[in-house]
Amino acid sequence: MAITEQWITPYLLLFVLVLTLPTSTASSPLDALQVVPPTCKRIECPAFDVIDRGDGFEIRRYSSTPWMSTALIEDISFVQATREGFLQLFSYINGNNTYGVKIEMTAPVMTQITPSDGPFCASAFVVSFYVPKENQANPPPARNLHLQLWGLKFAAVRQFGGFVKDSNVAVEAAALYSSLAGSRWISAVDKGGEGDPTSVYTVAQYNSPFEYTGRVNEIWMLFDDEDVGSSF
Repeated sequence: MAITEQWITPYLLLFVLVLTLPTSTASSPLDALQVVPPTCKRIECPAFDVIDRGDGFEIRRYSSTPWMSTALIEDISFVQATREGFLQLFSYINGNNTYGVKIEMTAPVMTQITPSDGPFCASAFVVSFYVPKENQANPPPARNLHLQLWGLKFAAVRQFGGFVKDSNVAVEAAALYSSLAGSRWISAVDKGGEGDPTSVYTVAQYNSPFEYTGRVNEIWMLFDDEDVGSSF
């Protein structure tokens, strides 16, 4: 049977990518998935429950998690788009908001990615800042930013070290998808990708750019409770 274009979902493209790249291209995941990334011992991070672990991934459950998010940023570079979005959010937490209040830094900085159709086309990015508990009852609004409020949300997660680069971000996402293949979660992950056109996969970065060691990054593939079905 001929393979038609509509058969090739974004996640299938990631799976094809990981099969065609040299095995040394993707980094090895961190020795053990941290229950809580070390940065979260210093600054506030969203709470979650780990409900399952597999070879190279874990499944988390997040509840009522608010994020302040940029508008869509179109760029061919993940690094440039994340920098542009972070600068907007850094200005926001330093008081450039309607209330003129300063907000404590949190982690992670989250970048939701919808990849382009080709290597020389712009992808779409949304960069987000986790709103700390102190500000969650009334998050200060700001021009060109909007609030994302998660209800019950699940994430398939892969952790890796070093810096996230344009050369490795899609490879790490492909490695996560490959590790999920054959697991009881793959159907929910596929449905989650189809159901949320703004985010095929998400990068969570926990460290300051001035931290050169002990870095923890994550790839998230998000899905909702209705996508879980019989995975439990």
